[in-house]
Order: sequence, then C-alpha cells, then structure tokens
Amino acid sequence: MNTKSIFLRLLPGFLILWGSLLTACGEPGVTGYRDTPVLPGTPWRVHDGDRPAPPVVTPPEHFSLGAPPPEGAVVLFDGSGLERWSNARGEEAGWKVEDGHMEIAPRSGNIRTRDRFTDFQLHLEFASPAEVRGRGQQRGNSGVFFHGLYEVQILDSYDNPTYPDGQAAALYGQQPPLFNAGKPPGEWQTYDIVYEAPRWDGDGNLVKRAKVTVFHNGVLVHNRQAFLGRTRHRAVAEYDRVHEPEGFIELQDHGDPVRFRNIWLLPLPEKD
Repeated sequence: MNTKSIFLRLLPGFLILWGSLLTACGEPGVTGYRDTPVLPGTPWRVHDGDRPAPPVVTPPEHFSLGAPPPEGAVVLFDGSGLERWSNARGEEAGWKVEDGHMEIAPRSGNIRTRDRFTDFQLHLEFASPAEVRGRGQQRGNSGVFFHGLYEVQILDSYDNPTYPDGQAAALYGQQPPLFNAGKPPGEWQTYDIVYEAPRWDGDGNLVKRAKVTVFHNGVLVHNRQAFLGRTRHRAVAEYDRVHEPEGFIELQDHGDPVRFRNIWLLPLPEKD
C-alpha cells in the first residue's frame, strides 16, 4: 500500500479527532472552553462559552467621567506622570504618558502602585483602542488586580462575544457582571469599585473573602460579590496564599494599548 492510500484511510479518523478537540476546547479566547473544571455551586465550567451572557444595557453618557477626587483621596494618576507606579521589580513603570493619559506599552509588563491599601473606593477611567483588531480576549484586554491576585477584567466587550466570566467587568474566571455596560471602542469608560480585602485569623484560616462592588459606566454590575480566590486561567480559583490585608493595585499588560486616566482612591475607615 502506498503512502497516499494510507493517508486517505487515516484521514477520516484525523478529522473526527480534530472535530472532537474543537468541541471540547472551544475556540480559545473567543467562544470559551468545555474542558475546564466546574465552578463550585454552579453548573458552569471555568470560561464556559455556554454560560448565559449578561444582558446588554446602554449606560449613561457621562456618569463619573472626569469625577474629581474627594477630600482625603489618594491621587494615583492625574495625567502628569507615573511616580506612584512601578513595574513588578520596583523599577520605573515603562508605560507611555501623553495627552493626560497613560497607555500600555505592550510587552513592557504590568505596573503596580508603590503604596499599599486595604479597603477602599477606587475610581479609574480606561479606553480600549479605537481601531478594532482581534476578537474575544484579544480585543482591548487588560485588568485591575488587587494584591496582584484578584482581577476585575478590562476588555472591549462592545459587540464582542467571549466567555461571560472573561468579559468586561467580570471577576475573571469566576463571576460574570450582571450587565454588559460596555461603550464602543475608543470611548472613555469608568470603573467605580469598592474593594474589601480578605482576612485570615492567626492560625491561617480564611475568615473573610475578598469582595467588590463594581459600577461600570454608572451601572451596578457586582454588589459585594466575593472572589472565589486568586484569579487563575482555566482553573478554579482558591485562596492558596495567606497575605496581609494591605496590598498594591496592579494594571495588566495583556499586549493591547489600553489607555487609563483619572485614577484615584479613597481609603475606607475600619468598621467595628
């Protein structure tokens, strides 16, 4: 039997196998995955493309765009420089600053605040690239990380299907937002986030999960939603690292030139 005959006999099996792999895995970064673990207490897998997508709503035109910091707030970025930010090694942040905003310099790495905070209200404004390139997770992707561990996703989710726990304002890999309140590419958007840090007791037992309340463009998309744990890709999150309540805020370089401006933080007082 010649090589061509062998190939023709094996071809149907190869096609069946390839089709099975596509069905199991989905299209990475676009439709989601079907070979990941099931999220506890839900019928859905991590990055499940079959999970119902949040309803699309038209957000208010302005809401907190340009909101000035209140008395007592810490201004993290006012458009003039990155003095309050560094890279992961504590060195100068490598992102671009121009025209009152900073922009991710792709492959320069994440940046993080030099100061650390516990519970706070965070305001930030961001914009995905006006020129649309890619789709799904490859379109205007970034993220806001607390303690470098717990992520609120940034993505261009305007007419851009992807797995619901990875769209804009999702607790990545864990919980989709209540609504898709994304604006068109290139437009400035707002996140107003109340963050509550996790706590452990003296024996290392988790006594309080990290929680966030999130307004995306003025629309409530999470109401004191608890993180399942440290953000992970294609895996179930868990609290596998005991850490202090105080932590830095990190912005992600995912390879897209996302812009940021008007970032400030209001520390919250300790509650009884």
